[in-house]
Amino acid sequence: MHYYLIIALQVFCIYHWYKNKSDYYWVFLIIFLPVLGCIIYLITQVYNKRDVDKIQEELTTIINPTKKVRDLEKALEFSETFQNRVNLADAYYDIKDFNKAIIHYENAIAKDFQNDKHVLFQLIKSYYFIDDYKKVIFYTEKIKDFVDFKGSKAQFFYGLSLDKVEQTERAEMQLRQIDQRYSNYEERLQLAQFLIDKNKVSEARDLLNEIYTESQHMTKVNKRKYRATIREVEQLLKTI
Repeated sequence: MHYYLIIALQVFCIYHWYKNKSDYYWVFLIIFLPVLGCIIYLITQVYNKRDVDKIQEELTTIINPTKKVRDLEKALEFSETFQNRVNLADAYYDIKDFNKAIIHYENAIAKDFQNDKHVLFQLIKSYYFIDDYKKVIFYTEKIKDFVDFKGSKAQFFYGLSLDKVEQTERAEMQLRQIDQRYSNYEERLQLAQFLIDKNKVSEARDLLNEIYTESQHMTKVNKRKYRATIREVEQLLKTI
């Protein structure tokens, strides 16, 4: 039993390291000093009293990713409410089963709550991940006047979808609104690539330089989180 617990801790720590792009030496510490390495990593890189429940949930999801889905399916069978169905859809989304997530999101808003912001945002992202760009555009029309649409992931996927259906000018207009200083680093990197693809190299270079300059003033947490993105920015700057 202790052996499996240690393996689970190692898996969680490696997963957390990969997701947050921490320094490489943590991998060796976690692998070669399983107990001590995991404890040090959890204390210095993960642990926060407010995050204990989240850590436990993520660990359970890693070990048995379908357990949460099964539990929420039972909850929906017991009580078929809007929130229970959305919770189940969210669980499918989290394990990247976007087709099943879409089914439950759409069922949730079939009669009531048709303008529920969370569900519509999730539908936009889910449809983008299954390459149904027309549906992304369809659902975006329902929320594009929401105050928090501007600069959101939904607007980002909307812009990318417009480009996929060859509405380039509209796509650029949407994607440019994602360019907000000291945020949206991954999206702004994709915007720079979009500009390069459209032969707007000078504007792309300015954007990449802006991101790189901002990266020099990041907190330690953000430097770890966006390490891979900033590395891509540096590499792209060398090629244009």
